[in-house]
Amino acid sequence: MAHTSREANEDLARLVEEAGASRKWIAVRVNQIGAEHGVALRYEHTSVSRWVNLGMVPRGRAPEFLAAALAERLGRPVTVEDIGMCTAPDRGRSMGLDFPRDPADGVRAAATYWRAVDRRNFLTNGGFALSAFTTPVTRWLSRPAAEPPPGRGGRQVGRSDIEELWAASDEARLWDSKFGGGNWKTSSVTHCLTTRAAPLLQGTYTEAVGRELFTATAELSRVVGWAAFDTGQHEVAQARFIQALSLARAAGDIETGCYVLSTMALQTFLRGYPDHAADMAEGAYERARGHAAPRVLAFAKLAEARAHARAGNASAAGKALAASERLLESIRPGSHDPEHLAYFTYARLATDAIEIHRDLKKPLAALRWARLADPMPAAQFTRATGIRLAVLASSHLQNGDLDRGLQAAAQATDILRSVQSTRASNYLHAITDDLAPWTADSRAKEFIHRSRGREPFLPRIP
Repeated sequence: MAHTSREANEDLARLVEEAGASRKWIAVRVNQIGAEHGVALRYEHTSVSRWVNLGMVPRGRAPEFLAAALAERLGRPVTVEDIGMCTAPDRGRSMGLDFPRDPADGVRAAATYWRAVDRRNFLTNGGFALSAFTTPVTRWLSRPAAEPPPGRGGRQVGRSDIEELWAASDEARLWDSKFGGGNWKTSSVTHCLTTRAAPLLQGTYTEAVGRELFTATAELSRVVGWAAFDTGQHEVAQARFIQALSLARAAGDIETGCYVLSTMALQTFLRGYPDHAADMAEGAYERARGHAAPRVLAFAKLAEARAHARAGNASAAGKALAASERLLESIRPGSHDPEHLAYFTYARLATDAIEIHRDLKKPLAALRWARLADPMPAAQFTRATGIRLAVLASSHLQNGDLDRGLQAAAQATDILRSVQSTRASNYLHAITDDLAPWTADSRAKEFIHRSRGREPFLPRIP
């Protein structure tokens, strides 16, 4: 029996209209293609109407034949995903991981992906797959900017629409930083992508507005990707980062592409692939030189430094960190400086420098950097402050100072109690491993016992 979603299939409707084919012709041609493949079909124009208007999905190989019929008419490849009839679980899991060569196809894929997120439960909490980044990274590095595709579709898109998307991403960044990726506000931003951004991508707009639209949607997708990663939804995060990178390329925005790829590098090294992550971050930096603001380039160099440190390469980590520091110092008042990266200050660099030297087993250097990270306001950067204290605790323990290590660990635990973040929780769990030399000490035993009995997350806000 055919599956139905009881709502219009907008992807199919758009392609049918573009093909200029009658529904009777489509039904006849689907039957003919089926016969050519040994499948007897008897569809009529009413069947096509149900597929378009009710979202019904014909059984068997009919969706494949329908895509082939439309491809003939349009003179270009059309996939089952393009016509909105991807129903198999294994196909659903791969949604969002494609990175089309043609930027117009990339924009359509992004719109389809975000509508599917809203319409069907395609996304699962799968693991990180390094191979999923291979094609997107390679294609972006070879062609980081493209001419934006024309917008000749639905409603007219204006700058007020774009301002709404930027406001949503600004709010999501704030709540993510304060309460973690699992808070209800970051979830609501996903809804903004599905109900607001996705239809706008297939609207009508000028080239200039199109560029701004793609950039704003790319940043919104990056923000919700980071929120997904923060809560341990690694496969979901990868899909959202890939869509962000694709949209940045469609916008011809190398700066945004650099920022997205650097974020992807952070996920990659934190999932256990530091060498690959260093290559990604270095590639982002080299591709964006001469195009991106110093703060964006500094972010890329910091991601590279963190990856090198996790791989144990002290020399490369030191050079990348120094480059990041110089780039931040080069920012001058009135120069181009993206507002959405305003959080990346010298204090934030210092926070990551603590972890870089902790990973390099250089606790004294980590503790020196810690003094520079103190100015970060904990009320605004709750998660970052908690993670900084957790890393500081590990650094003290590396330095053989149990008292200061436990003091920082207790502060980190208290702060992160209000944060819904699997990533932050992992930093707390790492402290118990660092306490291994003191397992006989009653204070260490007490902390380990208390930390295992505590839930650092607040209940989800309804």
